Amino acid sequence: MTGPLSGVRVVEITNVVAGPSTGVQLADQGADVIKVESPTGDIIRASANSGLPPMFISCNRGKRSISVDLKQDAAKKILWALIEKADVFIENMRPGALTRLGFGKEKLTQCNPKLIYLSITGFGESGPYASKRVYDPLIQAVSGLADLQGESITPKMVRTVIADKTTAAYATQAITAALFHREKSGQGQHIDLAMLDTMVNFLWPEGMSPYTIVDEGGILPPPSHDRIFKTADGYITAGAVSDSEWNGLCIAMDREDLIKDPRFATQKLRTDNKDQRYRLMAEIFETRTSSEWVAALDANDVPAAPVLKRSDMFKNEQIIHNGIINELEQPGVGIIRQPRPAAQFSKTPGAAPKPAPRLGQHSVEILSELAFSKDEINALINSQIVFQHSNKNN
Repeated sequence: MTGPLSGVRVVEITNVVAGPSTGVQLADQGADVIKVESPTGDIIRASANSGLPPMFISCNRGKRSISVDLKQDAAKKILWALIEKADVFIENMRPGALTRLGFGKEKLTQCNPKLIYLSITGFGESGPYASKRVYDPLIQAVSGLADLQGESITPKMVRTVIADKTTAAYATQAITAALFHREKSGQGQHIDLAMLDTMVNFLWPEGMSPYTIVDEGGILPPPSHDRIFKTADGYITAGAVSDSEWNGLCIAMDREDLIKDPRFATQKLRTDNKDQRYRLMAEIFETRTSSEWVAALDANDVPAAPVLKRSDMFKNEQIIHNGIINELEQPGVGIIRQPRPAAQFSKTPGAAPKPAPRLGQHSVEILSELAFSKDEINALINSQIVFQHSNKNN
């Protein structure tokens, strides 16, 4: 393994996106991530006959999988053996579920005092919403994100699982911070991370700016400077925050008269009169092609870019130059695309993306590392405590 987290062992009991995405970011940076799955596996596996749908692959690449039935005591002993040797343990079960299985915080700390134990919940470990079954749209709704997307008129959802993926990024940062603390103190700790708390924190800088000063709460909608505009052959996004950018935008549009227009003379006025400003810009941008507008706006140092279809990303010169999209062989599926880790380390570079595991693919391998004998492993498999699934089918 290579990467800044090489040598760190992570055990996870996670499903869907938020928890698995946390583990995959750690795996991308070199950690050995062991995914403990039930006999039926992560529920996302069921969305493809192969057990390897695209979402599962993206959230679990580079991990190892062991499949055990945690309802049986012998399987619980295996999990305890894994936890004893782990640096990090991640779970995103409903509050209290892991404790009911016998793996409460106190017991985990007794087993491994140096363990970094992260719990991801939807709304928190306690409170009136704690027991709700949670998916991303609920967090978007309660956090205010849907209201922000709808500009406080008609709520709208962001069309990606933003709360899950943002929570994973926050979780990864929290884990590495706890590992740094452990390096100095020798102490492990529990980290409680709610998706709701993550998104409230995430939205605050600009999305909640009207509510930051208590005495002025809610007077104005949040500032919005960038929009998508139709051009003669497609779409671009362009915006001007500073006075110099507004001046450059007016020059690029051949409308220098707008620089001193009393409706747009200051940043605040441009926000107050944004609807008029957007209408003017929309009419002008339809007169030329996207490439012509981006060139003109770039020449005047105005933030602008073409709006790409997802299928066009692979042909974009900057994305190609960055080399962020890799192709690799996913056994049982074929050639797939995956992004490399976004952060590039000069001293500890990460490896290229690796395939996702089949359900229970590494059960025997992991048990062998835990010093189980061949006979013990065969007995566990024959008694359906551990599952070593076929390479062909899950």
